[in-house]
Amino acid sequence: MCLAVPGRVEEITDDVALVDFGGVTREASLALVSGASVGDYVLVHAGFAIEILSEAEARETLALFRDLAGALDQDERGRAEEATSDGGEGR
Repeated sequence: MCLAVPGRVEEITDDVALVDFGGVTREASLALVSGASVGDYVLVHAGFAIEILSEAEARETLALFRDLAGALDQDERGRAEEATSDGGEGR
């Protein structure tokens, strides 16, 4: 399974962008997309921007990631509570 994450282009030098992923900034190659500008949102996979997104698409994707993280966190809490309630025997 592959995962690509949306981020906002903050700077561009040659074909490398500095991309902000919600406070974490990383470099991403722009070699696979044309026309990316500072302020654009790009979908980044393995260090490469693979698509330019609208701000709405980027925000929707990030919201889905937050929902998924919340669901996984709830699942982990539920498992921990189960383990505690059965004496840690993990039935």
